[in-house]
Amino acid sequence: MIQQVFERYEKKYLVTREQYYQLIERMLPMMQPDQYGKHLICNIYFDTPDYQLIRTSLEKPVYKEKIRLRSYGIPAEADTVYLELKKKYDGIVYKRRVDMTLRDARRYLWYGIRPEIESQVFREIDYAYQFYQAKPMVYLAYERIAFSGKEDPELRVTFDMDIRARDCCLELGKDTYGDWLLEPGKYLMEIKIPGAMPVWMSRVLSELRIYPVSFSKYGTYYKDFLVGRQLEGVRCCA
Repeated sequence: MIQQVFERYEKKYLVTREQYYQLIERMLPMMQPDQYGKHLICNIYFDTPDYQLIRTSLEKPVYKEKIRLRSYGIPAEADTVYLELKKKYDGIVYKRRVDMTLRDARRYLWYGIRPEIESQVFREIDYAYQFYQAKPMVYLAYERIAFSGKEDPELRVTFDMDIRARDCCLELGKDTYGDWLLEPGKYLMEIKIPGAMPVWMSRVLSELRIYPVSFSKYGTYYKDFLVGRQLEGVRCCA
């Protein structure tokens, strides 16, 4: 059964290629790569026309939320995608998601035709989507390598690379081109934990001089690219 509700702490770090390989070597006794290996993740973020959700998020409030549609790889019409509502309150991340075909997701999100899903999770996502009158605003893709704890599978570490985004051609089934968000040789690492970080992990991070950062993929694209385009009145494909 696909998990629909997540609750955890998420810590982010920017690491160099050298730190990445050092981390892998130190982590492998305690963690194992997941079955998918290096895989592509594609997202469409939904927001108001004036980017209310991401602007609020960048102000670092106690509570914030995002709405996105996610696929693993470039999906065909009948493939499964995931509609997600991601909330963060007082440092804890709460994620709700439902799965549907890409065809049904497009009918719902672009044309208002509700899928035949009856669940509390979908009602919660639908409420937020309707409340904000959200529209597709940004496409964002990256490659990911993920690890999970051998003794504690809920401990997850992911490395995202080649992060790119665009504000046009907002379809999961299209090619993954876009503006690059990180300089070459930099990776975004996320540690996802249900509670306190393991002592061994804290020690490794300290020894490799890897420190937490505040980094939002969508937020970085908004600040570095969209703000200027808004002022100029253009989009990336214009």
